[in-house]
Amino acid sequence: MALLAIGAKRKIYLAAEFAVVFFGLTFVYDLLARGTNPIPVLLVLGAASAWYLLRTRSFDRRSLWRADALRGQLRSILTLWAVTAVVAVAVVAALLPDQLFAWPSRQPLLWLAVMVFYPLFSVYPQELVFRAFLFERYGPAFGGWTVAASAVAFGFVHIVFGSWVSVVLSAAGGWLFAVRYRRTRSLLVASVEHASYGVLVFTVGLGRFFFHGAVQT
Repeated sequence: MALLAIGAKRKIYLAAEFAVVFFGLTFVYDLLARGTNPIPVLLVLGAASAWYLLRTRSFDRRSLWRADALRGQLRSILTLWAVTAVVAVAVVAALLPDQLFAWPSRQPLLWLAVMVFYPLFSVYPQELVFRAFLFERYGPAFGGWTVAASAVAFGFVHIVFGSWVSVVLSAAGGWLFAVRYRRTRSLLVASVEHASYGVLVFTVGLGRFFFHGAVQT
């Protein structure tokens, strides 16, 4: 993450750019393309973020993977995930009983496809954009507030799914993944944690809030 001291004008410029990139463009996409598959756009943005990072001298390229950081984080990740899983199952059972484990039981092939391709084509590109790129590009402007900026931006982009539930849950997840990335400087670790919660969401019955096919245009 870039830690260079910058002037007030530069901070204002970067904050304005951040607003345009993460809020303005999301609003335009939501206005023009809600209900369409966001993966192609996400892949382009992920590739653009990787290109930027690889061309930025201050960026430590080891942060794109850093597999050795995973071992020390697994217990923490799995413990928190297990607690969340119990709560999620209880909430869905109480509020959306007809949705509990709906995808794996009613649409097993779709569920299986999501389990396989979601981490590869959605999670890692998202982490490139919302963690690595955001921290590197806008960290100097937000300083200690960069985690919050990442969480808010990550939550807001989920308005494309047309539900406040997806926005709130994604903001909470975004905070968790941003803290993990800041702690480990490992996009792999953040991606593993992100993928684990995605798998949970699509399995227990909350996938309707995060699947473009369920959005009404």
